[in-house]
Amino acid sequence: MHPTNPDILIVGAQGSPYGATEDRGIYRSEDGGANWTKAHYVDVNSGVSDLSMDMNNPRIIYAAYWDHRRFPWQVQSGGPGSGIYKSVDTGKTWQKLSEGLPKETMGKIGVSVSRANSEIVWAIIEAEDGGLYRSDDAGKNWKLVNSDRLLRARSWYYMHILAHPTEPETVYIMNAPLVESTDGGKTFANMKTRHGDNHQLWINPEQPKYMVNANDGGANVTIDRGVNWSRQDNQPTAQFYRVNADKQFPYRIYGGQQDNSSVSVASRANGGGIGWEEFYPVGGCESAYSAFDPENPIYIYSGCYQGIITEWNAKTKLEKDVMAYPYQGLASNPRDVKYRFNWNAPIISSIHDRSVIYHAGNVILKTTNRGISWEEISPDLTKNDTTHLIAGGGPITNEGAGGEVFHTIYYLAESSFTPDVLYAGADDGLLHVTQDGGKSWTNITIPNTPDGMVNQIEVSLHDPATVYLAFNSYKYNDFTPHIFKSADYGKSWTRLVNGIAPDAHVRVVREDPNQKDLLYAGTETGLYVSFNGGQLWEKFQQNLPIVPITDLMIQDNDMIVATQGRAFWVMDDLNPIYELSASKNSDFYVYKPEAAIRDLAFRTPSTEMGQNPYEGFSILYYLKNDVDSVNLTAEILDANGKTLRTFTTDKDAKQDKIKKKTGTNRLHWDLALTDFQPVEGVFSGIGVSPTRVIPGKYSVKMTYGDQTITKDLEVKADPRWSATQADYQAQYEALMPIQEALVKTRTTADELRSLRAQVKDIQSRVSKEYYADWNTQADELIKSIDAVEAKLIQPNQKTFQDVINFPNQLDAELAHIYGTIANQEPLVTDGQKAYASDMLKKYDTLMEETAEVMKSSESLQKALIDQKIPFLAPKQK
Repeated sequence: MHPTNPDILIVGAQGSPYGATEDRGIYRSEDGGANWTKAHYVDVNSGVSDLSMDMNNPRIIYAAYWDHRRFPWQVQSGGPGSGIYKSVDTGKTWQKLSEGLPKETMGKIGVSVSRANSEIVWAIIEAEDGGLYRSDDAGKNWKLVNSDRLLRARSWYYMHILAHPTEPETVYIMNAPLVESTDGGKTFANMKTRHGDNHQLWINPEQPKYMVNANDGGANVTIDRGVNWSRQDNQPTAQFYRVNADKQFPYRIYGGQQDNSSVSVASRANGGGIGWEEFYPVGGCESAYSAFDPENPIYIYSGCYQGIITEWNAKTKLEKDVMAYPYQGLASNPRDVKYRFNWNAPIISSIHDRSVIYHAGNVILKTTNRGISWEEISPDLTKNDTTHLIAGGGPITNEGAGGEVFHTIYYLAESSFTPDVLYAGADDGLLHVTQDGGKSWTNITIPNTPDGMVNQIEVSLHDPATVYLAFNSYKYNDFTPHIFKSADYGKSWTRLVNGIAPDAHVRVVREDPNQKDLLYAGTETGLYVSFNGGQLWEKFQQNLPIVPITDLMIQDNDMIVATQGRAFWVMDDLNPIYELSASKNSDFYVYKPEAAIRDLAFRTPSTEMGQNPYEGFSILYYLKNDVDSVNLTAEILDANGKTLRTFTTDKDAKQDKIKKKTGTNRLHWDLALTDFQPVEGVFSGIGVSPTRVIPGKYSVKMTYGDQTITKDLEVKADPRWSATQADYQAQYEALMPIQEALVKTRTTADELRSLRAQVKDIQSRVSKEYYADWNTQADELIKSIDAVEAKLIQPNQKTFQDVINFPNQLDAELAHIYGTIANQEPLVTDGQKAYASDMLKKYDTLMEETAEVMKSSESLQKALIDQKIPFLAPKQK
């Protein structure tokens, strides 16, 4: 952007990496982006990899062009189109620079002109004699100043450079590390950012110690030139390939996160959110599938690139290699290895025998003894075209990490009906099925599909012969969505994409295990749902961010979503989805709430943690047409029909008010009875929540106008706790008298404070000279009120820290023992019982003292009447 005229914009278009396109080149706008013209173009293979404007003379702009292509089997970086260009008329015309630059093939280039000295221009260049180049005459002549491979390794992914805004001899290069040179590029030092794989850096030109760095772990900020960097663990930016979940409580979610590690994270946690202690690696690495026995996930089998697979032991927290053939795959040629594995090689445990683990390369490997030995149960199930089994990068720089290993099995799926049926889909489009446990395989590749990959396979849970397939061709520059269905083990196929956006290529399709023909699809641009077996798809984005959906899973009536860039998301309770057809024909409808777990997890708005499900019940209801004048009430009833709590939309209600609108509404009941009300103007002890109901059967009765709907509610105990139903009942019975005493203590304090205010108000209008005795009696009453109030509450406490400054009184003591008993697993301890008993005795004593005060107030009132004291009078001066 022009520094003084924001209407002038210059854009360098890289273009798609997957195909030749004339969209590449340099574009200009002089009206703030409303209209664009293509100002420069090299060829269909070469796009712009960098732009740098001279901020001292914005007519001067440098551009780096990159001749490149990403094939499924190789990243091609370098060709005749790569080069550096210069414009002196704000991007209208361009001249290629060449003097002193590499004469042979160049690849990816980054360029940056110095603000501190416009004659100095830096370039990081991929070439056989590449490295850091420098020009001291605004690009006319160049020289190589540093050829260190650290600066240009893995050129396809990096090659970004930035000149310091105020120091002409300082330059930064972004690669796996972010490095800084302060001596004109001769030497570099690692700036030790929070995460590796650095791609962008911004330096504040006015305060150059302030920098913002972007890397594969997120973003971090420094205000001291990189001595310290801000944290990145507060950014939910993980890119997950796949998702799996176990059946613990709470269930844990597993996946491999790009450029980080494998992950296991709890779906809920005690407290206000899911913290870092619930988030840890489970073997393998960034590209991991994770497989295990969901009922007993002790041994986790997680993958990594080049076929690495480890067994992670949940008890010892140790992992060990269990590769079938543990070769060193980095930088190898795929045609020379024993097995070829995709970067994201499938690992699954058998639904029918959890001791069976499958690992898919170009053949399918099976172990029944925790990876001690493996057997091949298939031939090569790929096209095995040797012309595609080549080095992963070229013509200048090899890329041998494993992302370009081709002709591999990309997805493996087992039937839930029989272990004999397995489907295998390859990254080259081939699809096979076995119906005899791997003894024989049938090619069921979908006819007339374009070049592409089998991204995912879903074997139906409702019909043994039905299978769904997510197929995509984005690596061939074709973003058309493809979902296929077969009802005969793959003999014939039907394409089902009606309603999906034309460029939203599909990564995953899942069938709901609870409702036949209910399907979900994850695409490059979001989530879709179909209620009729894929005949019609509808967007189902809700509050999901617009990012690629890489995998989906239904677990415990929840939908788990893996995204590429926004971590894991969970939709709790799919019951409303199952009942949509019923609700859309109703004027008023209440969806069946799923059972609530009485644990200690609750939801807060914190963005520093993963979000818990709603505690208790999240009751959804539908109003076809909301009428403002018609109130809605929701009564929570126990098993005997006793009302425990009432929510209402009545605007005059003092408590438990809820809102309603046309469409879907949510009522949240956290299992608590009516909340405690504090004494006005006083900090009434450390916060305490009301009593929660015990595990058991309840119901909600919702009334809207003349319509009433009742739904059953079930509260379940936390399965991790050993407490019996009798223990919960005993805890509840111990809490109820404390709750009653606490409520009464606070209402009594409020009443006493009101009484004192009234007495003082009357005193202000009653002559002390003429009615001295009455005023003396009033003073004594006020002293009595003060004395009792000081025992009930601590009026000097105005904030939470005042609990340290002023002694706590009865309300805080009751709140303390109440919270101690309530916020833990039963049983109630003898110590808790003893302290509660003492506080209740103290409460009884103070209630007796309060009764005496009230008698005194009645006496004072009688004296006022007997003495015919006029109290409707101006205040006395």
